[in-house]
Amino acid sequence: MSFGPGEQEVRKVQLTGGVTYTLSLPKPWVISNGLRPRDGVRVDWRPSGSLRLTPIDLVENQIRKLVIDAAKLPESSLHDHLMGAYLSGADRINIHYPKEDKKKFRQQIRRFLSNTRGFETIEEEEDKSELVCLFKAGEMPLHASINRMYLQVSSLMRDIIEVLNGEDLELISDADERESEVDALLYLVERQVSIALDSHQVATALKLNRNQAVEYSNLARALERMMDHGFQIAQLIQEFTGEKLNQGESPMKQIPVWQQAIKQLMINTRTRDSHEIEVARHNLKSAQKQLELHEEELMNRKRTAKNLLFDFRLSESVRRLCAYSRDFGEVLLNIKMYDEMTISTRLD
Repeated sequence: MSFGPGEQEVRKVQLTGGVTYTLSLPKPWVISNGLRPRDGVRVDWRPSGSLRLTPIDLVENQIRKLVIDAAKLPESSLHDHLMGAYLSGADRINIHYPKEDKKKFRQQIRRFLSNTRGFETIEEEEDKSELVCLFKAGEMPLHASINRMYLQVSSLMRDIIEVLNGEDLELISDADERESEVDALLYLVERQVSIALDSHQVATALKLNRNQAVEYSNLARALERMMDHGFQIAQLIQEFTGEKLNQGESPMKQIPVWQQAIKQLMINTRTRDSHEIEVARHNLKSAQKQLELHEEELMNRKRTAKNLLFDFRLSESVRRLCAYSRDFGEVLLNIKMYDEMTISTRLD
């Protein structure tokens, strides 16, 4: 009877020598993995109760390779395909392209390298380039990337407040670089999660189960959305130079509420205190409602079009910051509930 990947079958447990329980391995699986008598197989007892069998040298000897023929791709889409390869977990990418078009393709390759972390060009010829990832997916904890993203978002918003209080615009002149850093960290987290879903060794190295890995990806996505709106606010301030707002009125008074709430939520990526998470989410929801009322009131005020537009767009971005922070808190609750869940038989 044939047996291959994706298929299932039931095998009976045997009792050998009256003390040892044994289970025969499927021959096609043994052959496919190049196993011989006395080779080692790692046995993992999963929280779900299942056992996972893995040849010891399987992951160490695996390299994910991808060959791309750039000439066959749609115009100017090489960068997007390289990003797809990166997020999918490719370790080595070989790119072939016509000699006469090498300049435009190499430009897209350089853009890809600047937008990601870990990949380097190890070989470049007239008609091809070879990229290799020097960064192992299990080396950098996901929470370190999440924390770095938070620091970038919170520092930008802190500088924005100072500029609105009279500090020089130079303070937020690097907003685009900070946004690019957060984008690169998001891509890194999504790459690690993608690999962890395929490799339990990577998931183990990251000290996360697969459910947690997916939720960490959601945390990173929420922070990236927050940075998008922080960057929009920085651009808004640079566009409407000289506009002033009262610190005690909306939308300015909601920014400290957001700062305190997201700080508390970041603390709870480790502590996961339900009361603290809910208090933060409640404060964010109240700030959202206040901003919605403020935006409605703006439509009835007699102010210059320029001043009105600045106030409205700033209010909208702060409201979005609060919304994505509430999503961040919801993900933390999801993680907490999953971690506290126990598994038992139906008879229990």
